[in-house]
Amino acid sequence: MDEHTFRRHLRVTWAQFDFLVIKLEQQRLNQGHHFGGLPDVPLHKKLLMFLWYMGNQNSFREISDRFDVSPSTAHRAILDVLGTLCSLTSSFIAWPNHCEKRVSAAAFARVCGINGIIGAIDGCHIKIQRPIIRGADYLNRKGFYSVLLQGIVDEKGRFQDIFVGPPGKVHDARMLRSSNFYRTWEEKMEDYQLLGDTAYIGNAYPFVVTPKRDNGALTAEEQAGNVQISRGRVIVEQAFGRVKCKWRRVRDLQNTRLDIIVMVTIAACILHNLCTGSFDVCEDHPQGCPRQADDDNM
Repeated sequence: MDEHTFRRHLRVTWAQFDFLVIKLEQQRLNQGHHFGGLPDVPLHKKLLMFLWYMGNQNSFREISDRFDVSPSTAHRAILDVLGTLCSLTSSFIAWPNHCEKRVSAAAFARVCGINGIIGAIDGCHIKIQRPIIRGADYLNRKGFYSVLLQGIVDEKGRFQDIFVGPPGKVHDARMLRSSNFYRTWEEKMEDYQLLGDTAYIGNAYPFVVTPKRDNGALTAEEQAGNVQISRGRVIVEQAFGRVKCKWRRVRDLQNTRLDIIVMVTIAACILHNLCTGSFDVCEDHPQGCPRQADDDNM
């Protein structure tokens, strides 16, 4: 299969695929798992099935037909890769060191004209079926059930920190206060700040630069400041758009356990970071993937 066809179907390049194989091999993913006397599925085939699963909305039966395995084998193989990849989260999603912060600050200054910014923060909905336990907690204000993903991205839209799993009715600000990041923000942020929307207005978030609420009486200077913040903050919105555009599984996770929903969302963020770079251009949206309609601010 040529590079273009491979990337169109599996969402990664051959080089990125080979890199993932090496990372999974290092975790001994393909050793010692035999079921019913049958030989285990080769690692590369497991990864192919997993990438197809993440990039599409096909059922396990449809995936099993495509890869000539039983539905149970496809299910087991995909969960094997999912669990192993999530165990490698810190290898793909990590807070920047001091030098990387300086680079990000310079890049954000060029983008929006605000100094001392190293990232942008926001939350988005991951659509799910109503959970059996405490289902009402997952009904968001838009009228569908969801879990939330909080993301902090750098100037290239790569995730530096994520928090996945709060019920859909939770507000962005409350989600931030519940995250591990919030407990250690002073150490992580140093003298830098993040860009955020009006959800993060408040004394509890001194590390987030937010726009002024438009009450119809903003001065020209305040309006200009809001525009600057918007120019930088759009990066995180576009990152969420790319995740859902490329890794379509997270558009609508139906009939799935909550723990698997969290893991699939983490995996989508990992794959997003793996693919983010100068050659990561969406064929459908070359100017940037639009944010999904259900991702508007909570």
